[in-house]
Amino acid sequence: MPLQLTFVTSAKHHADLPDTPCEVAFVGRSNVGKSSLINALANQRQLARVSNTPGRTQLLNLFVLPTGGTVVDLPGYGYAKVPGRERAGWRAMIEGYLLEREGLDLVLVLVDGEIGPTKLDVQMLDWLSANGVPNTVVATKIDKVKSSKLAARRKELAAGCSLEQGDIMWVSASKGAGIEAMQRHLLALLTP
Repeated sequence: MPLQLTFVTSAKHHADLPDTPCEVAFVGRSNVGKSSLINALANQRQLARVSNTPGRTQLLNLFVLPTGGTVVDLPGYGYAKVPGRERAGWRAMIEGYLLEREGLDLVLVLVDGEIGPTKLDVQMLDWLSANGVPNTVVATKIDKVKSSKLAARRKELAAGCSLEQGDIMWVSASKGAGIEAMQRHLLALLTP
């Protein structure tokens, strides 16, 4: 069942977002597919802005469910076609949000299933763990992994994230793989 998400607002600072009873945040490197995944979960093509140019998401973008639970799409880390000064501001925005946001229940760390965790992904996972921020890894773009290499990729990706294979959610926004299971999981989390 698609998540009935509605875009509410964008903000540079978490204090400018409306209060929430429960929230899930999407974080990952630029171009990992955060916005595409949100669109797939909502079964809407243009709910979250999607682009082939890394760095299009530059604010905290908040979406709400009829239950009152919210989803936030955060700017990507890593390469983005924006000035370095602006990228530096994103770090403070993201860290402030992740450490201080009331109602934040879970951070979904998106990792490219085709290439595996990058150094930046591992740094993000380590930082979240060090700061006690609950998180789950979501491997995106699994449709791009050849079926003959999928088992090995799952094992390598889990090892690269220091997790068991069963601890990772595997999805493809373009092909729909894993989307229904993720919709059910998020709906349970976002129903206060």
